[in-house]
Amino acid sequence: MPHSLLWSLVLAVHIISIALWIGGIFYAVAILRPSLGLLDATQRTSIMLQTMSRFFKGLTHAIPTALISGWLLILHEGGFANAPWTVNAMQAFGIIMAGLFARLYFGPFQKVRRAIRPQASAFDSIRTQMLIIMALGFLAILSACLSHPFV
Repeated sequence: MPHSLLWSLVLAVHIISIALWIGGIFYAVAILRPSLGLLDATQRTSIMLQTMSRFFKGLTHAIPTALISGWLLILHEGGFANAPWTVNAMQAFGIIMAGLFARLYFGPFQKVRRAIRPQASAFDSIRTQMLIIMALGFLAILSACLSHPFV
C-alpha cells in the first residue's frame, strides 16, 4: 500500500469516527428525543434506553479510534512538538470529550439503565451532558478547519 494511501485511510477513519460521535449526539438530542415526546412515558423510556445502549456501545469503539487515529496523524505530520495550536486545541477538546463521555457512560447512564423506573430528570441530565460534548465537538471541528491552510 503506498504511503500516502495509508495516511489518507487513517484520516478517513479519523473523520468517520468523529462524524459518528458528534453526528450521533446531534441526532440523539436534536431529532430523536423531541420526536419521542409523542409517545407515553413507558415507550419513551424504553426507546431512549435501547437507543442509548446501542449508540454508547458504538462510541466505545469510535472514541478510541478517533483519538488514536488523530495521534497517528500528528506523529505523521512531525510529532506533538511541531503541531500547531489548532491541532493541540482539537486534541484537548477530544480528550475532554472522551473524559466527559466516560463520566456520562459510567455515571448517569448506568444509573438510568439499572433503575426499575428511570425518572425523566435522569434523561435530562444525560441530554445536558451530551449537549456539552456536542458543543466541544463543534469547537474541535472548528479547530480542524482553522488549521487547514487555504492558499
